[in-house]
Amino acid sequence: MIPENLGKLLENSAEKFPLRNAIIFGSKKINYRELDESTSRVASGLLKLGITKQDKVAIFLDNCPEFIISYFSILKAGAVVVPINYMFKIEEARFILEDSEAICLITSRPYINMAEELLLRLDSLKHIITTVKIKDEIPDLHTLKKEPKTEIAQINSADPAVILYTSGTTGHPKGAVLSHYNLIANAIDSKNAIRSTAKDTFICLLPLFHSFAATVCMNLPLSTGAKIVLMKSLRPFKRVIRAIRRNRVSIFVGIPSMYNIMKDIKLPRILHTPLIKLFNPVRVCISGAAALPVETFNAFENKLRMPLLEGYGLTEASPVVSLNPLNGKRKAGSIGKALSKNIDLRIVDEQNNILDPEQVGELLVKGPNVMLGYYKNHRASEEVLKNGWLYTGDMAKSDTQGYFYIVGRKKEMVNVRGLNVYPREIEEVLYQNPKIKEAAVIGIPDTHKGEVPKAFVVIKDGAALTEHEVIHYLREKLASYKIPKYVEFRGSLPKNTTGKILKRVLQDEEKHNR
Repeated sequence: MIPENLGKLLENSAEKFPLRNAIIFGSKKINYRELDESTSRVASGLLKLGITKQDKVAIFLDNCPEFIISYFSILKAGAVVVPINYMFKIEEARFILEDSEAICLITSRPYINMAEELLLRLDSLKHIITTVKIKDEIPDLHTLKKEPKTEIAQINSADPAVILYTSGTTGHPKGAVLSHYNLIANAIDSKNAIRSTAKDTFICLLPLFHSFAATVCMNLPLSTGAKIVLMKSLRPFKRVIRAIRRNRVSIFVGIPSMYNIMKDIKLPRILHTPLIKLFNPVRVCISGAAALPVETFNAFENKLRMPLLEGYGLTEASPVVSLNPLNGKRKAGSIGKALSKNIDLRIVDEQNNILDPEQVGELLVKGPNVMLGYYKNHRASEEVLKNGWLYTGDMAKSDTQGYFYIVGRKKEMVNVRGLNVYPREIEEVLYQNPKIKEAAVIGIPDTHKGEVPKAFVVIKDGAALTEHEVIHYLREKLASYKIPKYVEFRGSLPKNTTGKILKRVLQDEEKHNR
């Protein structure tokens, strides 16, 4: 039976597994009873502070147990969580706080100066709460935990639970409003897809403010009574390996850049153990948040000999939409099949005609995971939500076996003399070159062809490569109109916090240089 809200989801697991560890953070351990009790008491403290149902409460924290405690305390109080990227500068954070009309901000010592300045600048922001006592006049989570539990307003499955701000390609980010039902349904569907049980232990290396980590590394394990090994950072990687071994981690959740590093990693001799043995407890790896290069997938599975499941999702879908099957054929380059029977996928053309397999069109999603809409942005909501379908803006195709493949963003498509060129196709070929570490392709204006592709390439350490060699390499594998007119070599490519290459930054730089 599906819990009516996320607070109840945690309560159910606490009733079944009260003494089982829910969170492991270094030497600190919190069991399910303690987590449930703490979040209920902090929720009471929030209510006493004046937080009411559907008020917005922002979290500005890096990965720590207090993030999870804050998240579920806010939800139990009937309020709405607004996670903020802790790497944001003050103006970036200010926009989200102002747009969401957040009345409270939960943060920690490293960010207190910024939080106090935001409190002065924003009329809507009324309270700051810190994870530990910093100033007498600022309440903290430990103080709020001392509050006796009080009666909390009824929270329905359709009520908004979280507003997640998407990093839009143009303009300001938009706040995707996700209900309790959206997030619970996606966590349960994800759990069933990887056959997770209370015996599993997840390692959370990704930032919890991101939708992928929040669903797969937090809500999913907490729904089953599994353990979460919470890590503040991926570095040093030796610490991650020790955490995997010490805690018998069974599910590793990462992003393509992590797997790209792991397939090439050379461990210090001091460890005296092959990587495959160090990862021995892990039964399945999951990749999301960005496209997984085929070369990385093949090299990783060959090296570690364990299933690596590539999936696809977007914030507006809570976020998981599809996944390669755990006990079925895993197709390199594919995002797999629909996550569950509850989720429908289709590919359509510009006239909304459903396309046959191998035809490229826009990917649409329908299911219990699709957002309620964008916060205070009716026009943007209408653009992407039509007749129950979410228009993803991703160009894709399917095969006859029901596997889907992303070929690029609709807005990234390059039109070369009327011929459609999808950057992802060129990038996949570039990644097959043993000398290339990273690659990104964008379209730039051209006097004669309208648009042409331009490739940005990062070479592996110790390798040498010329523009002529790259173009010659591509000519052997792609039609002539798909060959980039220019190749630019860089030491690194701009990325967001989950390792996704930011092509809009490359496009902005191109515009500025023209």
